[in-house]
Amino acid sequence: MTGRRSAPGDLGRRIARRREDLGFSREELARRAGIDPGYLAYLEESAASPNTGTVNRVATALDTRPEELLGKYTGLPPGHGPATGHPVLEKLDRDECLRLITPGGVGRIAFEEADGPVILPVNYALHGDSVIFRTAFGGPLDASLRTGIRGVECKVAFEVDRIDDACHEGWSVLVRGGIRHVSSEKDRAALAALGVRPWAGGERELYVRITATEVSGRRIRHGL
Repeated sequence: MTGRRSAPGDLGRRIARRREDLGFSREELARRAGIDPGYLAYLEESAASPNTGTVNRVATALDTRPEELLGKYTGLPPGHGPATGHPVLEKLDRDECLRLITPGGVGRIAFEEADGPVILPVNYALHGDSVIFRTAFGGPLDASLRTGIRGVECKVAFEVDRIDDACHEGWSVLVRGGIRHVSSEKDRAALAALGVRPWAGGERELYVRITATEVSGRRIRHGL
């Protein structure tokens, strides 16, 4: 009996993207793989679990490996697998960068400690041109980010990215600027309305603001 392989939900996206990269219609790919065009449409549009033979034939027709289509690297750090054909690297302007990170989520803050540079992930929200996150009083994002001089801020970098392994595309945004710990009750109440909820849990009642003085970004996309 032919075994069945458990395919991730984005198997169809991987097939469709690879097919489009090669310039194949569904009919052409179906012919090359020896399957019905209607079944190929089902594979591309549904969370299907085709048998081993079908996956192998589609992979061969797409000049790729079954492991690539099935998401072999799921659960590993993003960015495995070869680059797509004709990738294009483009710079993003400030408005586009802010648009991309406006939904919030997880970003990485980079700063200097006594023992050297540190990078930590935090849940954040965007408030105007400022990045807002919460941390614990007395933690590394509290004590290490204070200069001890009134009116003088620590400078930090904050990065957010999106990696699409299925399509071998992605973008990254870098924010640099001064950091300030929010102390007034009025400001804290306004920022609380943003709904930033740290995944790490615990008592994280200190709100921190990064004022964006520099914003830059890059995107990798498919060329023609």
